Amino acid sequence: MQCPRLVEHRELVARDKKREFRDWDYWGRPVTGFGDPQARLLIVGLAPAAHGANRTGRIFTGDSSGDWLYEALHRFGLASQPHSVARDDGMRLHDCYVTAAARCAPPGNRPTQQELRLCQPYLETELRLLRQVQVVLTLGHVAHTQWLKAAGWWSRLAPENRPKFGHCVVSNMPDGMTVIASYHPSRQNTSTGRLTRRMWYAVFRSVRRLLD
Repeated sequence: MQCPRLVEHRELVARDKKREFRDWDYWGRPVTGFGDPQARLLIVGLAPAAHGANRTGRIFTGDSSGDWLYEALHRFGLASQPHSVARDDGMRLHDCYVTAAARCAPPGNRPTQQELRLCQPYLETELRLLRQVQVVLTLGHVAHTQWLKAAGWWSRLAPENRPKFGHCVVSNMPDGMTVIASYHPSRQNTSTGRLTRRMWYAVFRSVRRLLD
């Protein structure tokens, strides 16, 4: 067992449950990416939410962050519906693939550096398989850094040349790919006004212009 802390936490959450989800059979296992294998847009988040993807078994599904993400994807023509509530809800992504830096729900939404390092090969594999990606949207500083590492740019670029993290910061990579950074649509950011709908939609307008 490589990440005993994560295994213990995800299984504890799945066993104890949240009162409003007591009738659910929690997934309680690692969560893979989801979407169109021919996607030109890749979205990288942090990790499954304890009572979101760790419950439903699909990334960004069943929590407030997912509500923000899939509503925007639908609004900008990248998702078949605005709400993602369960693995069998009929959601389809168009030209978009969503994944995360960590595959198991971490305590306090904070995976350790060691846990992120152990999960990195899974993200690397997805990057190799997603051959059509032209635009990468990183949600949060950790996801931004982990994508750079998984894609090989962290070691290949000098620190001053690496794409900087900041909301709606657009960077052009040496291979022609474009990376857009955004604040994560976590409740901590959306409920405090650090990330507003206007700011969030601005990110997806940039994405849409690049894809079009």
